[in-house]
This record gives sequence, C-alpha cells and structure tokens, in this order.
Amino acid sequence: MTTTHKTIDPSKLRPATRLVHGGVHRSAHGETAEALYLTSGYVYDSAEQAEATFAGTVEHYQYSRFANPTITMLEERLALIEGAEACRTTATGMAAVHATMLSHLKTGDRVVASRALFGSCHWIVSTLLPRYGIISEFVDGGDLDQWRRALSRPAQLVLLETPSNPMLEMVDMKAVAELAHAAGAIVVVDNVFATPLLQQPMKFGADVVVYSCTKHIDGQGRVLGGAVLASRKWINDTLQPFIRNTGPALSPFNAWLLLKGLETLPLRIDAGCRSAFAIADFLAARPEVARVWYPLRADHPQVELARAQMSGGGTVVTFEVPGGKNAAFTVMNRFQLIAVSNNLGDSKSLATHPATTTHMRIGAEERAKLGITDGVIRLSVGLEDAEDLKHDLAQALKGLGTVAARAAE
Repeated sequence: MTTTHKTIDPSKLRPATRLVHGGVHRSAHGETAEALYLTSGYVYDSAEQAEATFAGTVEHYQYSRFANPTITMLEERLALIEGAEACRTTATGMAAVHATMLSHLKTGDRVVASRALFGSCHWIVSTLLPRYGIISEFVDGGDLDQWRRALSRPAQLVLLETPSNPMLEMVDMKAVAELAHAAGAIVVVDNVFATPLLQQPMKFGADVVVYSCTKHIDGQGRVLGGAVLASRKWINDTLQPFIRNTGPALSPFNAWLLLKGLETLPLRIDAGCRSAFAIADFLAARPEVARVWYPLRADHPQVELARAQMSGGGTVVTFEVPGGKNAAFTVMNRFQLIAVSNNLGDSKSLATHPATTTHMRIGAEERAKLGITDGVIRLSVGLEDAEDLKHDLAQALKGLGTVAARAAE
C-alpha cells in the first residue's frame, strides 16, 4: 500500500504551525504521528551501495549514532523554528555545549565567556578547557566594557547565556557579537531560558545556538536531549565529525517524545509566561521577599535590553528572601504544590536553591560575583493555575518575617 502526501513550503508557515508540521517525513504507510524508528543500523541493497554510503556519494542511513529518521525529523523541525540552516541533536544539553566547544577549539585557542553560566557550563570553561591548553577568560555579561577589553585580543569562541541561570542577567547579543567577530570568534548562545519562541539569537549575530531539550522542549520531565543549531557548513564541517566519532547520540525514542513536545510548545510557553509575570508581581509585593528578578518587569536592571531581545519574559522567576539558607530552606520545605527540583521548563512548577545545587561547585566567591546569595530561590513556573501557585507561595512565606524586620536584627 502506498500513500501520496501533499506538501507545503515550511517557510510559508507561522511558528505554531511549523512546530506541528515541520520536518515530517511520512512512510508509505501514511501514519499521522511521526514514526518511531527504533533501530541501531540499516541494510543496503548491495555492497556497492554500502561503499557509496560510507564514501558519501549517495545518501543512505548508516547507523543511528550518525543519523536516524526520527532524529532527522526533530532536527529539521528545530532548524525551521530557530531559523537556522541546520541542526544536530545530542543526548543531553551539556553534550550539546561540550560538543560545540570541543569540536571548534584546539590547544592555544582562547575562549571568552560570560561569568553567568549554568554550573556545568562554567566548569567546562573554568576547568576542562584549560586541561587541553585552551585559554579561558570570564567577564561580567552585562558589562560591555569588560567584553571590549577581553575581545581586544584574538579569540576563537564566545559563550554566553541570556537570560542567565539563575539570576536572569541579560547580555547585549548584538554588541557582543560585533566585538567577537572582530576578534575572530564565533558566538555561542545558550538560549534555554528563552526558547526559540521568545528569542532567536541568530538575528542578533549569534553563530551557534544550543539547547537543553530536556527543559521546555520536552516540557514534561520525561527525557533528556540537546540540540546545536548553526550554519550548514559549520554543522557539517566542524560539529558533525566530532559527534559522529565521539558518540553523544540522542535516542530515537527521546527524539520522538521531543517532537511531540514541540507541538504544544507555543501553548505551554504562552501560559507559563503569563503566570510567571503574575507571580513575579505577586512576590514583589510580599513583605517577606527582599527582591525579585524577572526580565520584563520594570524593575529589572536591564529591562530595556530584555524588551529589545525577547518577545516574552520566560517561565522562570528568581527571588531572594532575607535570612540566607535557613530562610530559603524554610520556604521551600513548606511548599505543598511547588516541588523542589533542580530541573526547569516543566509543566509542574519547580523550585531550586542554586547555591546548594546547580551552582554549588563554582564556589562561594564566584557565586558572590553573580549575586547568588544563600537566600536566592529559582522558581520555574509550570502550567498550574497561577492563583493556586500564589496561594502556595503565600503560605510558604507566611511568618518568615519581613525584610525590614530581618534588616533590624
């Protein structure tokens, strides 16, 4: 049985439609949902076809460590929504960051990175790269003068997050990209907090965009995955040989779940952003809360930059309670609806204490530079009713003591 399929140019589709229909390759069976190809290898019509496949003179799947039909659909869909020429997926978000950097760099090269990075990304820059003779330098991401000084000398790669984890610091991507390119560096942006729906770094000069698909793209706490998006030439010439031979391959099953997650991404991001903004306003009005960070609130120190780069504020709210670790732990242990977890971008609301989890290993001195005090809590807002989340926060904060009272102690 064979089935004919109508096609439409994906470039004519709006983002929400691309996330449902982009990259679909139906088999002759005409399945509605994307097919899940659970296979490690593939067969050839002849020994000659196998030879030509390995030589690269014909296109044919070889081995699922290199490519797989389900994974191809995910990569094509991600590229469509990001506006990138090509995409390669990896087993985790950190595999995406690691592969991006190690595929591009060699001994003697120089990396300039924003200090405000996820803990594991910070470790790669501060600890792993120097082991290979790669020079690393950190700057305060929001300080353009520091970027100018650091990029006044040749460099090969710039790494940044914006908004950053967990303090939601913004980096002026356009300005940094101009400085980086003049210094000979490619610009790599970890866009996990914004997602491709709220921010597209390539429009501001980024060369490579990386994601932990584990977060919003899955959005339901089920699987791990990562993605790297860039020009087709860089993907094929630089990244693909590295991931092909080192093996950080994404499982086809995980790719299939991520494809299904993309279908509902606009609905989930829209709902999460609306709730997060409301909860940020709610927390800012609470006398027990010392400070709130949310990119699109008027009191965010870089709100104008956030508005210029993002179409929405995202699903993460960071807040600080006076009283340090004991106060933060008291609040988190009182939560009845919000769960304590180091993940984010989930349909369930999750809270974490960065100083003792995600950013524990960067050390107290580096945390102080980033403003990650022991009283900081990162809240990933899920799909629950915002009023229920406010109630849970209110009962957890009740009796903690006001900011003024804590200051007087």
